[in-house]
Amino acid sequence: MTSEHTLVTKRDGRIGRIRLNRPKALNALDLEMIRGCTRILHAWADDPHVHAVVIEGTGERAFCAGGDIRALRDAQLAGDRATADAFFTEEYALNLLIATYPKPYVALIDGICMGGGIGLSVHAPYRVATEHAAFAMPETAIGFFPDIGATFLLPRLPGELGTYLGLTGLRVTGTDAIHAGFATHHTPRARLHDLSAALAQDGVAALAAFDETLPPFSLAPHRAAIDHCFGADTVTEIVARLQANGDDWAHAALKALRHVSPSALHWTLQALRRGRDLTLKQALDAEFALTYTTMAHPDFAEGVRAMVVDKDRKPHWQPAKIEAVDPALINSLFAA
Repeated sequence: MTSEHTLVTKRDGRIGRIRLNRPKALNALDLEMIRGCTRILHAWADDPHVHAVVIEGTGERAFCAGGDIRALRDAQLAGDRATADAFFTEEYALNLLIATYPKPYVALIDGICMGGGIGLSVHAPYRVATEHAAFAMPETAIGFFPDIGATFLLPRLPGELGTYLGLTGLRVTGTDAIHAGFATHHTPRARLHDLSAALAQDGVAALAAFDETLPPFSLAPHRAAIDHCFGADTVTEIVARLQANGDDWAHAALKALRHVSPSALHWTLQALRRGRDLTLKQALDAEFALTYTTMAHPDFAEGVRAMVVDKDRKPHWQPAKIEAVDPALINSLFAA
């Protein structure tokens, strides 16, 4: 077994195990964890004794709540772009490594799975979600955008679900995650330990015996309306369509949109639309370029301050309203 404090890895029967081990921080990723995951995956790729890889989080609260956004904000404010470059370069390389890994890779997702946690799981062929799993890309709430390949992933979810979730940052919980496309299998928390042990014994063949029948998708009654509202070409038109809809789900979506960064909504929508025509590698490269321009916008530092540092949840966005965002400024972020 190898322990790097925040990351524990070992060979166990037929599998290699990776356990994210920062439960007090909801297993959020720092650069050393990213490097540790990368090193062990490269080592196991050539290890004939490792038939598959299983990744899980310590504790029941979270699989992985995302990346270390506070540290990235500190680096941005200090003018230390090298720190941000290292984090994003190595995180995105890990996302691509997972997507192209030569052996089965299984993510066992119990609790919160957001941002960087989604990057550790959704690019893999096997993603098991419990009834307590909660997936979200809440980056617009911190003045950023859904990254880790999300501009590739979200446009490929059914209909406009990806646009809806990427802009609002709302959560998809439990079995809804499988319906939406974030996960592939459903195993209740009470059986997850047994599944984990069975994977070590039988490899990915064990998944079938633990995959339980799904209840209906809770968003199914609203799918057509979601596709209509979030299929609009601009954020302003999305808002107009939601206002015209008037249903409870539309009110909740509007409330979420009015709370997050107006500018981030505009650049996120454009990034998602562009991502429709990109490969995962191309999307990750485009996201890396976009980190330069979006992190330099005042909403990033302010959003992280309000949501992560001071936690007053009262960000002062510039500009404050969706309708006040200059489209030319948003376009310039993609031309840089």
